Amino acid sequence: MIKTPKVERFFSLYFPLLVTMTFIMFPFYWTVNTALKNEGDIVKTPLEYIPSQITFDNFINAWNNIGFAIYFKNSLFLAGCTVVSVVFFATLVGYALSRYRFKGKKAFLLLLLCTQFVPGAMLIIPLFIIFKNLGLISNPLSLIIAYTTFQIPFNSILMNGFISNVPVQLEEAAMVDGCSRLQAIRHVIFPLLLPGIVATGVFTFIYAWNEFLFAFMLTNKAANFTLSVGLSYMMGEFNINYGALAAGSVIALVPAIIMFAYAQRYLVNGMGGAVKG
Repeated sequence: MIKTPKVERFFSLYFPLLVTMTFIMFPFYWTVNTALKNEGDIVKTPLEYIPSQITFDNFINAWNNIGFAIYFKNSLFLAGCTVVSVVFFATLVGYALSRYRFKGKKAFLLLLLCTQFVPGAMLIIPLFIIFKNLGLISNPLSLIIAYTTFQIPFNSILMNGFISNVPVQLEEAAMVDGCSRLQAIRHVIFPLLLPGIVATGVFTFIYAWNEFLFAFMLTNKAANFTLSVGLSYMMGEFNINYGALAAGSVIALVPAIIMFAYAQRYLVNGMGGAVKG
């Protein structure tokens, strides 16, 4: 086996990775850097790449005075409800696609896939009219319904792959032992689907947590703003509070990082299972 020289290995492997990581991580670093500065240091020239004096006033201001405590609670509620409903319906659809044969199955799968190609902006006006007639404008239920509808197709395809990797013989053995189909799903299939359920839940949570367009169009009361909408309203026409804006961005980023850190092994196992399925 021919050993790769260290210099060649550095420029072919580590250097591209270093450049890529720097390019990706610098905006995050600069956001945190801005959030930890006072207003004077933020606009000072030359720029300070490391804060000379760290302050947490921007976080306190964003959380207590600007309303991020309410926005955070609203986003958490919307994302949580969306995850529960999407996981429930996607699991049922995925199970039906995996275990049953019926006419039009391939066309149905193709239709689910095609829904992902429809730009969300095309649906804004029809959805606004529908929810306005239902009296659901600026109601969290409208966003939960919209997010659930958009996420079910993709996650149903994912769950189809996960469930297909679970041998059907396990269900049959459980039913031979006296379980009904629902009991077999509950006690045999469901525990084996944990990586897939976590992967589906994380993808759905991140979508609902970060979504802006529909939240902006379907919400007109500050008490119902999500984090993404609250951030957009901090950019005024003549004045921008850069410190509070950066602090709000960091606050919005933390739950997603924690979730990915916790669920990364489930995501890797789950996505591998979906691809094989």
